[in-house]
Amino acid sequence: MAVTYEQVRDWVLALPGGAEVMVEEWGHPTLRAGDKMFAGGAPGSPTMSVKATKEEQAALLAAAPDVYSPAAYVGRFGWVQVVLAEADPDELKELVVEAWRRTAPKKLVKQYDAQA
Repeated sequence: MAVTYEQVRDWVLALPGGAEVMVEEWGHPTLRAGDKMFAGGAPGSPTMSVKATKEEQAALLAAAPDVYSPAAYVGRFGWVQVVLAEADPDELKELVVEAWRRTAPKKLVKQYDAQA
């Protein structure tokens, strides 16, 4: 089942402090925890980028090279580009939530964990 940017945005907006912020200079929105970006994409785009660790990036690229690749500009820091039509929804949601966890203030992560 294909995933859309809108689905990912909805996942992010359901997280404490999750927000979509348009960056005019880049021409597309970013997904953030507070003022820190952890994902980016655009409605209708076939791909998006998500913050990951270098170890996660290596594992994702090895397991599903048709779905994941190093993201442009920030791939050297572990970010991955995701082909949304090929992504497993549960795996992508877990990746997005983990990216949010690494980016969000600890207080918001504790709030999220208390609700779960």
